[in-house]
Amino acid sequence: MAAHIRRRLRKGATTTAVAAAAVAALAASQAPAATLADGPAGGGDPKASGEDTASAEDDGAATGNSPYYTDLPPLVTPDKPGSSSKLPVTGSAEAGIPASILAAYKQAEQTVATTDPTCRLPWQLLAAIGKVESGQARGGRVDANGTASPRILGPALNGQGFALIKDTDGGAYDGDAVHDRAVGPMQFIPSTWASWGQDANGDGRKDPNNIYDAALAAGRYLCANDRDLAIAADLDKAVLSYNRSNEYLRTVRSWFSYYQRGTHEIPDGTGTLPTTPSTPSPNPGPSTNPGPSTTPSPKPSPSPPGGKPTPGPSKPGDGSTSPKPKPPTSKPTPAETFGSLENAGTGPLRATAGQAFDERVAVLARNALGAPLGKVPVTFTVTGDTGTLFAGGKKTVTVRTGADGTATAPELRAGEKAGEFTVTAVAGSGRPRTLTYAATITARQADTIARTDEKALVAAPGEKFADAVTVKATYKDAAAAGVAVTATMVKDPLGLFDNDKGPYFKDAAGKPVRTLTTLTTDAEGMLRLPEIFADGTEGTFKLRLTTEGGASVVIELTVRAPEETAPEGTTPEETAPKETETPEA
Repeated sequence: MAAHIRRRLRKGATTTAVAAAAVAALAASQAPAATLADGPAGGGDPKASGEDTASAEDDGAATGNSPYYTDLPPLVTPDKPGSSSKLPVTGSAEAGIPASILAAYKQAEQTVATTDPTCRLPWQLLAAIGKVESGQARGGRVDANGTASPRILGPALNGQGFALIKDTDGGAYDGDAVHDRAVGPMQFIPSTWASWGQDANGDGRKDPNNIYDAALAAGRYLCANDRDLAIAADLDKAVLSYNRSNEYLRTVRSWFSYYQRGTHEIPDGTGTLPTTPSTPSPNPGPSTNPGPSTTPSPKPSPSPPGGKPTPGPSKPGDGSTSPKPKPPTSKPTPAETFGSLENAGTGPLRATAGQAFDERVAVLARNALGAPLGKVPVTFTVTGDTGTLFAGGKKTVTVRTGADGTATAPELRAGEKAGEFTVTAVAGSGRPRTLTYAATITARQADTIARTDEKALVAAPGEKFADAVTVKATYKDAAAAGVAVTATMVKDPLGLFDNDKGPYFKDAAGKPVRTLTTLTTDAEGMLRLPEIFADGTEGTFKLRLTTEGGASVVIELTVRAPEETAPEGTTPEETAPKETETPEA
């Protein structure tokens, strides 16, 4: 908390009564964007209501439930700059957020959106908590790197009006080697910062007094336990995990709603300072770091007159039927908690039918702090009708992430059907994270196609071509097996225009066709065309063959009547008809 909290703790019950009345008035006059969820927000102990916690510590609160500001936003909607003639262009003073502070909140929102998109963290929630915890870092009093100067410290959590939390950091963060204090603009206690601290400004330090580091840490803390902050109940749980107070929740909710309706940037150091701190609890909660127990050990009951002494508590191994105490259930630390799943550099997934994909699907799992997380099971699934499978003939495989947080699916083998399909990667339980990769299979291709011989192809009108047409397709100098080939009779030498007369093929019913589209090369890349017939038209014609991949060849076909041959032993002159001499008149 800011330093002036300690100067105002004497306001006591009067301040609390005023704050409570203001909360009631605010609730009646400006409903928040999302209503408070049932359960902890409605009253009672959050733990008794099944509230989840983001921290592994027993306090269940990032701030150790330290004091906060109860100032409420104005009971009017904030005007954005220039939207009202009644306000200066800077807008409402309360709606203004110092430039560095606002930048840190928005940067944290963007970072969390990348690493944990299902949390849907709004920066306005960070702004609301920052307002309540430290008055936006005491009105934006930070240096050029975003570090509060002087540092922001809450009161000692010594059990006198506050929780009793004995020192956990040797005074490294809070300068107090006896008791812990909440530290920085977002008021983390040292033990929580040790687990959730971040280095968001890239200076190599995790500093709770730096607004960039603190805002990102707060964002990740609020998103813990698979929360979706777009859901009212999850948002309430997140705020209560920060400070277990229903009044705190209502105050944060009020500022959250206020900032959602409009805000603007103001220069650092010019923000409006809050004036009303929360009142210390007369019955502070238990310490999160208690010292040695002072509870006396139970003593044996005195012996009844004339009887035997009543035995004391049973000891391990003495055959007693007393129930054994259950070991405490430990919660995973942020470093052990799965936070997000992201692409680990997988490139475009493209392959030719029947071939292996060059690229393999890879993902990266991160923990709640954004660091790589190992031993996370990731399930990869192929979806589609192309016949594509993982190596081993499986459509679904599960792989655990390694120490670097990455998991790589087995090699994909393309099916024979060209088209698109997807590969999904799913990790996490409760609220799983899912990544979807689009993949494409192209038909088998050839880059060259040519005849296997040079024989002239000639037929007489109305006859069949005696010699068959055989071609071979290759791709990158290797036989192109299974490549689709289209054969078309064309008019021009370039094969650009289809022909409607001359040579033709026959379909299954024996009818003439001049285009075939169902041809495919064999395992050696070879293709022998069906029989070709000539109609009654003589001339030179063209047959064009094209493949998937763009290879093509144009073959010449000739239709002409056979030449007449002279009888054996005669010459052409002898067989030629002689002119009849006409007698002179």
